[in-house]
Amino acid sequence: MKILVITGPTASGKTDVALRLADRYPVRLISIDSAMVYRQMNIGTAKPDAATLDRYPHALVDIRDPADSYAVSDFVDDADAEVRRAMANGQTPVLVGGTMMYLRAFRDGLDAVPRSTPEVRRHIADRAGEVGWEQLHAELQRIDPEAAALIHPNNPQRLSRALEVYTMTGEPISTFWGQAEGAAQRLDLPLEEYLVDVPDRSVLHARIARRLEQMLAEGFIEEVHALRQRGDLHLDLPSMRAVGYRQVWQHLDGECDEVTMRERILAATRGLARRQYTWLRRWSHIEPVAGETADERADRLA
Repeated sequence: MKILVITGPTASGKTDVALRLADRYPVRLISIDSAMVYRQMNIGTAKPDAATLDRYPHALVDIRDPADSYAVSDFVDDADAEVRRAMANGQTPVLVGGTMMYLRAFRDGLDAVPRSTPEVRRHIADRAGEVGWEQLHAELQRIDPEAAALIHPNNPQRLSRALEVYTMTGEPISTFWGQAEGAAQRLDLPLEEYLVDVPDRSVLHARIARRLEQMLAEGFIEEVHALRQRGDLHLDLPSMRAVGYRQVWQHLDGECDEVTMRERILAATRGLARRQYTWLRRWSHIEPVAGETADERADRLA
């Protein structure tokens, strides 16, 4: 048995390949998507519809409320558990998705950094509200220059994490780096990674544009409106930073018209694809899967 990973840029057709593979073999599909973990966020995340999920269950989909956080360490723990569940059931674990930070953490492991608590996170957030993230970055520079050099002042999530560790332990987060154990060692299974790609960027951009039109036709704006109406969500939450949701929210706030909203979503989605390709260029070990259709690519994987 082995662990399979199917990854690639947004709108490349990763899920379709995974579904066709599931038609052929007993597999357990495990999502690698930081937005699909959230319930009530269906259209804008390109989440498979209810009928598809019923036929092809995906682990780690719809496991968090949008008001809650879901850390990379949570993903690694949950993915490890799902792989072990697949092994116990005689299934091949197939991780599919394009959140590259999740994939790297799963493959390479996480350093033994202590877990934070809601109270400590809230304390750091309150301080950021009082003095600003730039001031907190200056504090990190004093207590942990190595971490500060790698964490941008405009990255509040990573900056908060570094300060949380120091608050809880009195030790710089950098002292915990370099202690990771990779998936193959943790789970005692070989790991094979495959790339579903769209080499022609103009074709990929056209697919992104078509998908956005489909999302809007299916009620993406109404979906975000319903989330806003809850009253407990805001744009600083990780869930609402997902591509598309922020732009629709701003449109509903009156910051831009619908045409501008569409342009912003397309720009943000193309930016996401560029960032995904940046990760993928570093990972020359990931094998491209040849084929024009999802069936052809699934045949290659099979």
